Amino acid sequence: MGDNSPSEEEFRFQTVGEQLKAERERQELSLSDLATRTRVPMRHLDAIERSDFSALPGTTYTLGFTRSYAAALGLDAAKFNNDLREELSQSGFKSYQAPTQNYEPADPSRVPSRTLAWTAAAIGILVIAGYLIWRSSMLSDDAAAANVQPPQAMVSEKSAVGPATGGVVANATDTVVLTATGSVWVKIYDAENKPLFESEMVEGDSYSVPKDAKNPMIVTGRPNAITVTVGGKAVPPLGVPERTIVDVEISATSLLARKPGSPAGPSGDGGASTAIPSQL
Repeated sequence: MGDNSPSEEEFRFQTVGEQLKAERERQELSLSDLATRTRVPMRHLDAIERSDFSALPGTTYTLGFTRSYAAALGLDAAKFNNDLREELSQSGFKSYQAPTQNYEPADPSRVPSRTLAWTAAAIGILVIAGYLIWRSSMLSDDAAAANVQPPQAMVSEKSAVGPATGGVVANATDTVVLTATGSVWVKIYDAENKPLFESEMVEGDSYSVPKDAKNPMIVTGRPNAITVTVGGKAVPPLGVPERTIVDVEISATSLLARKPGSPAGPSGDGGASTAIPSQL
């Protein structure tokens, strides 16, 4: 008596997503409230409620996001994780199994304070400004030295300079090819979350991104285990070693626009990069 928590009888014929939605509405919470509590993007929470697993970036993330959702509602997160595994298996979404360790969202108490963040930003600006001043001075010296060189030497140096990709001579119509240098799980999808490719690649495996793909993006936990070429020319790595990247664009245009020495980083919305496991 007096216990307002949902009974197992109420959840008997509902999917995991329907159960979570029912309990959220019972607690009079919005998806925005849950996104704030869990740090999971609202579009992913909505996909979980609708059991639209194809709109989620892999089984690992689906299980992790669902576990956080259940915990935020005060439900048995482990039970919901087990129920979801069975539901995913019955739905055919089991090509990539989640790691054995449990996903937990970041502890808000460990997030740096606003003062610390602003201090770090100010230091970063000073460092960048110093570098730009030094670089400007170096370029001025180089220009002065170039004035005393014969025309042939000047032409030779100019022809050796490549575009923004660090010397890669390619264009936006060339084919983008991803090649695995080790074991790595990869999922590629377009701007509408339509899956283009999802597989556990091993050394030597490669995948060519369709030229007609609309804003193709990638999610993987080991960007350092993938080499990328545009028109057969290598471009900088997609990310730093063993650091998960999400929603990173891999069209030829995006890759060629990147500056040398600036690998792409996580770009998910709503802090998604901090709400997913990095051991993929």
